[in-house]
Amino acid sequence: MDGLRLRGRDRDRVPEAEIAAVRAHAEPLPDIEDPAFGAMFDRFADARVVLLGEATHGTSEFYRARAAITRRLIERHGFTIVAVEADWPDAAHIDAFVRGRERPTADGPPFTRFPTWMWRNAEVHAFITWLHAHNRELPAERRIGFRGLDIYSLGGSIATVLQYLDRVDPEEARDARGRYGCLSPWLADPGRYGRAVLNGDKKPCAQALLDQLNELLENRLAYARLSGEEDFFDAVQNARIARAAEHYYRVMYQGSTESWNLRDRHMFDTLERLLAAGGAEARAVVWAHNSHIGNATATAMGWQGEFNIGELCRIAYRDGAVLIGFGTDRGTVAAADDWDEPMRVKNVLPARADSHERVFREAGLPAALTDWRQDAELRQTLSASRLERAIGVVYRPQSELASHYFEAVLPEQFDAFVWFEKTKAVTPLPVAPQRGGGDLYPFGL
Repeated sequence: MDGLRLRGRDRDRVPEAEIAAVRAHAEPLPDIEDPAFGAMFDRFADARVVLLGEATHGTSEFYRARAAITRRLIERHGFTIVAVEADWPDAAHIDAFVRGRERPTADGPPFTRFPTWMWRNAEVHAFITWLHAHNRELPAERRIGFRGLDIYSLGGSIATVLQYLDRVDPEEARDARGRYGCLSPWLADPGRYGRAVLNGDKKPCAQALLDQLNELLENRLAYARLSGEEDFFDAVQNARIARAAEHYYRVMYQGSTESWNLRDRHMFDTLERLLAAGGAEARAVVWAHNSHIGNATATAMGWQGEFNIGELCRIAYRDGAVLIGFGTDRGTVAAADDWDEPMRVKNVLPARADSHERVFREAGLPAALTDWRQDAELRQTLSASRLERAIGVVYRPQSELASHYFEAVLPEQFDAFVWFEKTKAVTPLPVAPQRGGGDLYPFGL
């Protein structure tokens, strides 16, 4: 998106009517650690799915705020699932810890691949420590799960399926190794597989992965009887991830729209399966970037053909899905200069004058919740298409306009917006065990 072409409006003008509307309707938020903070979000507790966003993947306030809101929704309102923008096998380690289940077999601790700080940080560790203690007081069948929605775990998911079959059906495990062998040379770098297929150097492995998924499903009764329904569910989910990831890495070089849609469709389908498995009373809190949880139809993403979890949840659950965006003006963020490069604590530039964030900054509230669901006049006042900032795991302030801004209609994208004027970076946890360090289980083995 060329952020310089903003439909002819003056890029330097900050609209007074929008500033006044936010100032009049935004509700100041207490400190995140104050129980009153979580109570501000009781109004959303009748939803089936509450989606909590973030404007960056490396801001402490966003993680801590989502944790406080989620604690409240679990403790006071019976939410049963925390589903996050993370790989299923990595999240399975956390899920085993918080629910007191046997830890999955693995080569090492979770979240050790780039970007490690996105989930391997002190803010997440504090939340899962709380969730472990909370679950300990509940019977096993009522414990809250921590689940990953993402698609990138090709090698890890294949390994988990094979480990499962080694336990329940060693003969089928041998056949599965043959099917998954199609991908063996590329598991360390799946992007190379996509390039090889694109260049005609490799035939796609799609059919082999579909055959393996179907083989698991055809043996559902026998396998579930041997392992239990939950372990079977996990094996099938990993087989679904392997199939989806193979597709993702094949199409990622053919255009961003198709690969984006495939990924968000997979995340939404995973959320639906978790809710279905949890029964009629299951309710979920989703943690993901604003670009995933806001309604894509109100953004430049949607205008160019992309959809996301938020849009799919709005279609599926209507008012039973609440989409809450998060934003900031300035501060620091944990991010890299480029993909697979080291994390740095980087200064976040103050928001542009032609952005939604600038409107909230000029309203003058350090921290606020603005809920426009029942206020048609407020929605109309804020309905102009303006720039919105999105920082992922890479932040390039020198090209911020082109790299990190896109157009959006904020009150159509979200149901409410959480604002922190000044924010700071998350605190990453070490990947290697630290001598004399504190107990970082389950992040350390």
